[in-house]
Amino acid sequence: MRVPLSWLREYVDMAADATAEDVFASLVSVGFEEEELHGFELSGPVVVGQVLSFDEEPQKNGKTIRWCQVDVGEEHGGVRGIVCGASNFAVGDKIVATLPGSVLPGPFPIAARKTYGHVSDGMIASARELGLGDEHDGILILSTIGVDAPVGTDAIALLGLDDQAVEINVTPDRGYAFSIRGVAREYAHATGADFRDPAEHEWSDVEPGTGFPLAVDAEPIRDNKAVQEFVVRVVRDVDPSRPTPPWMVARLSLAGIRSLGILIDITNYVMLELGNPIHGYDLDALSGGITVRRAAKGEKLTTLDGQERTLHAEDLLITDESGPIGLAGVMGGGTTEMTDATRNVLIEAANFDPISIARTARRHKLPSEASKRFERGVDPLIPFVAARRVADLMVELAGGTLDTELGGALYSDVEIAGIDLPAEFVPNLIGVDYTDEEIVGALETIGAEVTETAGGWQVIPPSWRPDLTDKWTLAEEVARIHGLDRIPSILPVPPAGRGLTPLQLGRRRVANALASAGLVEAPTFPFTTDALNDLHGSATGEQLPSIKLANPLDGQSPFLRRSLIPTLLPTAHRNIARGLTDLAIFEIGAVFLPEPRVSYGTVDVPPLGERPSDEKLAELNASIPPQPRFLAALFTGNVTPRQPGRNAEAYGLSEALDAVRVIGAAAGVTIDVAQTQRAALHPGRAGVLSVDGREVGYVGELHPSVSAEADLPGRAVVLELDLDAVLSAAGDRVVAASLSRNTAATQDVSLVVPAAVTAAELQAALTEGAGDLLESVRLVDDYRGAGIDEGSKSLTFALRFRASDRTLTAAEATEAKLAGVAVATERFGASIRD
Repeated sequence: MRVPLSWLREYVDMAADATAEDVFASLVSVGFEEEELHGFELSGPVVVGQVLSFDEEPQKNGKTIRWCQVDVGEEHGGVRGIVCGASNFAVGDKIVATLPGSVLPGPFPIAARKTYGHVSDGMIASARELGLGDEHDGILILSTIGVDAPVGTDAIALLGLDDQAVEINVTPDRGYAFSIRGVAREYAHATGADFRDPAEHEWSDVEPGTGFPLAVDAEPIRDNKAVQEFVVRVVRDVDPSRPTPPWMVARLSLAGIRSLGILIDITNYVMLELGNPIHGYDLDALSGGITVRRAAKGEKLTTLDGQERTLHAEDLLITDESGPIGLAGVMGGGTTEMTDATRNVLIEAANFDPISIARTARRHKLPSEASKRFERGVDPLIPFVAARRVADLMVELAGGTLDTELGGALYSDVEIAGIDLPAEFVPNLIGVDYTDEEIVGALETIGAEVTETAGGWQVIPPSWRPDLTDKWTLAEEVARIHGLDRIPSILPVPPAGRGLTPLQLGRRRVANALASAGLVEAPTFPFTTDALNDLHGSATGEQLPSIKLANPLDGQSPFLRRSLIPTLLPTAHRNIARGLTDLAIFEIGAVFLPEPRVSYGTVDVPPLGERPSDEKLAELNASIPPQPRFLAALFTGNVTPRQPGRNAEAYGLSEALDAVRVIGAAAGVTIDVAQTQRAALHPGRAGVLSVDGREVGYVGELHPSVSAEADLPGRAVVLELDLDAVLSAAGDRVVAASLSRNTAATQDVSLVVPAAVTAAELQAALTEGAGDLLESVRLVDDYRGAGIDEGSKSLTFALRFRASDRTLTAAEATEAKLAGVAVATERFGASIRD
């Protein structure tokens, strides 16, 4: 909101020497963020001049200039010769002369200069050159804007060009501050200055006439009436050709609104002054009365910007007998707009439902100054005052006559619920020992009615503060009025036992471990296709239930992912396309696993601003599919690049299995790997991951066709596991193993088994049979060739034995090893290879 200082002074007492910086400081103290200072950025001497004579001189370039003699007053050098290219003035006209030494917006310094064979001792300015508007077809003639002043008068002060505007950031909950009235009140709160409310009028002054047909035929949205108040007044015999006074043009310009003619300027001026958007209709262009209703499906309206819009059934319309004539609270229609031919004006001031206006503005991508105010809430008691203010200005500035007989109003009683405020609530919440007098005083200062009760007070907020809805917002007002600097800078002590949950700590631990191992975390959007969900979400690629978004960001990926792999693949492709060909990336994120034959997302969402009941919350939670946290990693390219004396080494299954071991160590579990088959993975190069016999994920090389479909050159290896399941298996605490001081005994064993027996199965048998003395077992060789029968294979394991209380002998280690071999022989027919 831009606030011209001269306008602000009309409604609040400001010190004569108060600067824009002082105003900023005062408004910041009551919670408004400082944005920018605006001004016309010009300096004098800029004076009123009078054209005494001119000679028209055609030029070789086809242009005709005027060599003018301009009287600028004795104090400014008397008569000066000025070259001017405009031709819209006559001898005797008073104009604005910018003399050497002045600076116009741009900046554009003015100096005496030789041009077209003359020395031009200044410049005659247009409205645009002065910053008063967009008009640049000719110079500004003061009589056309209703100004007559002696020659030599300071034109900067005369035209209001010495004013400044402070711009503040208004948060969405404080829509009342989108008005001079609201900002003036806040300045009074900050400084204690006297505030004069422009909305204070007797009912007899603002009561409209009767007889103009008005009706509302609009269904409420979530029990909110479409319109609370709708007021119309009539002004007759206006003269739309009258100029807008310079002071009004200057204020509108500083506020960020350009001048569009006296009638529209007045409606905009009152909107900025009181915060209630106003619309004016050409009364003679209306057909019958006005009805406020919802749009019919497929109905169309051409708005003031010339765009034909197809309307939605929720759009709120202003209509007459001819059909729609405006989008209520957003933008009027072209058929009834005020023009240069308008003679009789119907003034409309209303208070529309904020939800309807906000939805319409967003639906049609049509934000406006009016919708910005309506969607934040307009004072329901102000429309009568605003309509009368517009009418008075049209009478005063446009020569109209107020029709006191014809008019109309639709309104309902304004009921504002009281809020119970316990006596100790504000000090306990804010942390400041406010007295009862300070609390009551602050609330009464903002306009609330405060009544003492047994345990505190009942507070009725003012009509212009729809954001004050509970005791918490009232406490914030007390803190704001008495100064946020009174709140101590002390961090509260958190209750014992709070902090990250075990699962959150585990996820961080695993992510840090993978990052330390050289992988890069790459968060992705959780959107994919139905086909990729099926391919990567199951071992067989069967069709699975997926959640489809009603309004997806990307129409080609409208489903929520069941696996992280479909979203890692485009990330890898994007990096490779940009020259990053060696990748080891991972993501920890949610997947969405709807259960078959369960309907999700069908529960009605409760309205905004209303706390759902426990039953409704339980119903909403039940309508959300399970969303466990998965971890996935992808490897492609080279783990080590080509270098002198060494060939490049490509990423393979060994790197993926190393990552699995890193994850298991960080989580505090042992993750077992066994061979498996998956539709998305290369046959024979896929493994299932399990913890304590429970399947938690998989690892393997992507099938070449899947890699090609994802535009990944070469080989890609992936792993994915249910991280929540892994961390749950680890329990709440990960305990580091103690270090033994006793020497380990190492032995190897090579076992011949049928080729169908997996290394994991054989390793499990060895571990079970060897008992507690076996500290670790690791596969070191898989041999199939000469000396081994067809259909068999030789698996060699490195075994390490250690006792906690003594140094093992070779015999004890051998005995434990043979015990493990015995179990493997019993289960799989294993034999020691000679």
